[in-house]
Amino acid sequence: MTEQRIGAATQVTLHFAIKLDNGDVVDSTFDKQPATFTVGDGSLLPGFEQALYGLKAGDKRSLPIGPEQGFGQGNPQNIQVMPRAQFADMELSEGLLIIFNDAASAELPGVVKAFDANQVTIDFNHPLAGKDLTFDVEIIDVKAA
Repeated sequence: MTEQRIGAATQVTLHFAIKLDNGDVVDSTFDKQPATFTVGDGSLLPGFEQALYGLKAGDKRSLPIGPEQGFGQGNPQNIQVMPRAQFADMELSEGLLIIFNDAASAELPGVVKAFDANQVTIDFNHPLAGKDLTFDVEIIDVKAA
C-alpha cells in the first residue's frame, strides 16, 4: 500500500508557521497542538492548500506563498479617508486596529495608516495583503477524509 499523499478528500494533521520575508512569524502551531483540517473545508486559503498537494506524513517543507496564493494584493479602494471628527474620543496612532461595523452590522477591522487634525486614513485590506510569505510545514498525518 502506498502512503497517502495530500490531495482532494484528505484529512491532514500538521504543524505550520507563516512567516514574513524578514523572518517574523505571523502564526505558528510548532509550539502548541498541531492543526487538523480536511482539504477544501475552508480552514486554509486555497493557495496554501495547493502548496501542500503531494506531500505525505513525515515531509517538512518551507514553501513560498505569493500574494496571489495568499491574502491577495492590496486594493486601493479598501483605503478610506474619514473625517477626524468621527474619532473625536479616540487617541489615534499609526497601526492602531479599529473595529468598524458595516451596513449589515458585521465587524470590519481597519488599520490607521495616517491622520491629522482634519482626517484619518484607514486601511481595510487584510494586514497580509500584498505580502510574500513563507509557509513552513511539517506533515504529521494524512488520511482519507
